[in-house]
Amino acid sequence: MLIREQVPLAPLTTLGVGGPARFFIEAGTQDEVVEAVGFAHARQLPLFVLGGGSNLVVADNGFPGVVLKVGIVDVLLLTAANGEVIFDAGAGVDWDAFVAETIEAECAGLECLSGIPGTVGGTPVQNVGAYGQEVAETIREVRALDLRSLESKTLSNAECQFSYRSSLFNTTERGRGRYIILRVSFALRQGGRPGLRYAELQEVFANDSVEPTLAEVRAAVLEIRRRKGMLIVPGEDDSRSAGSFFKNPIVPMPVFTELAARMEAHGWQLPSYPLGEGFRKLPAAWLVELAGFPRGYSKGAAGISRRHALAIINRGGATAADIMALKENIQARVKDEFEIELQPEPVFVGF
Repeated sequence: MLIREQVPLAPLTTLGVGGPARFFIEAGTQDEVVEAVGFAHARQLPLFVLGGGSNLVVADNGFPGVVLKVGIVDVLLLTAANGEVIFDAGAGVDWDAFVAETIEAECAGLECLSGIPGTVGGTPVQNVGAYGQEVAETIREVRALDLRSLESKTLSNAECQFSYRSSLFNTTERGRGRYIILRVSFALRQGGRPGLRYAELQEVFANDSVEPTLAEVRAAVLEIRRRKGMLIVPGEDDSRSAGSFFKNPIVPMPVFTELAARMEAHGWQLPSYPLGEGFRKLPAAWLVELAGFPRGYSKGAAGISRRHALAIINRGGATAADIMALKENIQARVKDEFEIELQPEPVFVGF
């Protein structure tokens, strides 16, 4: 197991900001993960697990402990008794390559999650979702190292406690910082129908007389993400981001009704989506733009993507402090204008 010191973290993230790791370890097996944890514990150093770096903001001073990158990269295929196909993937497997593999096998369930940067191990943490699908719909089990016992544990879908952009793994009171994800298994539908629940995807295929294939839906998702600057394209600053920076706020109906009435008084119709009984989900991008931060907005080297109002970007040379200042400015303005507190999506390291 190679242990390196003062490794720059900015190049390992899609946002491209932040300082170095005091120690950096890449572990290719479960035993190496345990060894890396022991190294951190023996020196009483904090430990951070790095995935694909796609949903991450690293402080300018870096991280004063051990950064561990889980490099378990094998994929196993199993056939379940009910005819489903189980894909069991190591946490270090590239997510989009994995999605492509499931589609090549003609298995439905992840096609709308094409083009999302990162690794398999990162997807259960925030219950990654896009265009009408969430990984919680197909995750069967998560294999994780319990840092309390240093033993691996298999968690069922129910035990992962998935909700909107949340899980056992990123909720402080239930287990954030307790587990290191080693493997994730997905139960997919062989020959299943593609997911077409999202309006933008429905529009793409509205004039087709034949249902699209999984590969066609994947291609459509990739094109939509490309147009929005949500694909990682080398040299394009609109894609130098941490993805969607804010969660879509979920509000109870009385709050929605009051806010909608205020918007209507100004000639605006508040878009929303039903989310369970008595709640509505509001589009954070709409709130951000209406609060005075349109697509293409710049404040020094930090800014907002020209293609997507939720992507805070590094236009080149931005610091983590620049990114955080813009984040806080947006949150304050949305709070002042709409009495809505925007919650960030990325993980913040070293702050």
